[in-house]
Amino acid sequence: MVKRIGLLCGAVAGPLFMLVLLIQGAVRDGYDPIRHAGSSLELGSRLGWIQQANFILAGLLVIVFASALPGALREHGRRSVWGSLLVALWGVGLVGAGVFLDDPVSGYPPGTPALTVPPTPHGDLHGKISLVGFLALAVAYFVFARRFAGWGERRWARYSAVSGILFPIGFVLFVAASLQVNGLVEVGGLLQRLTVGIGWLWLTLLAIHLIRMPGGLLRAGSDRAARQQP
Repeated sequence: MVKRIGLLCGAVAGPLFMLVLLIQGAVRDGYDPIRHAGSSLELGSRLGWIQQANFILAGLLVIVFASALPGALREHGRRSVWGSLLVALWGVGLVGAGVFLDDPVSGYPPGTPALTVPPTPHGDLHGKISLVGFLALAVAYFVFARRFAGWGERRWARYSAVSGILFPIGFVLFVAASLQVNGLVEVGGLLQRLTVGIGWLWLTLLAIHLIRMPGGLLRAGSDRAARQQP
């Protein structure tokens, strides 16, 4: 039961997070989702708590998913302790991003400077904890790529490796945009959404992959239904 709940948490965390993020970015006054970071949705409105809750809920779902990963893998004769821990750190980074508000950046909320220098204590914590999460997920791609190669799942190994290359590139470009680098600051929000989307897509598909494996949640349910038929 715990394993099933954990895998389902991993499957829904990303789509739910991105849905809330995209809806808020589209309706918030003065907010440009192409230019402004998702974290900025925590600021500038009495509805900022929605994005805070979005970060925290998504992080908790990922942590539950990470706690179920060792058992789900072990059931199929596999193991990736480091991979599970790194995924959990991604979740911790999300929770931290929700607890500690980011500083205004790139002119949002309206009337604020392009960059807050020096950062406030909570803005500094937001950035550092988020960085830990991003770095952890970037490493997790290659840990799982190596594991999938050893398990004979070449397509998953390649997919994990490619994601592991694209994800940090996108993150570096987004950080540069946040630092107001010309030519990037105008698309900083888009760069962040594409980068986070790469991360969430991989995690979501990983959870679904484990659910669909022989003995997984969907297969187990199908087997029970078949046995109950006359």
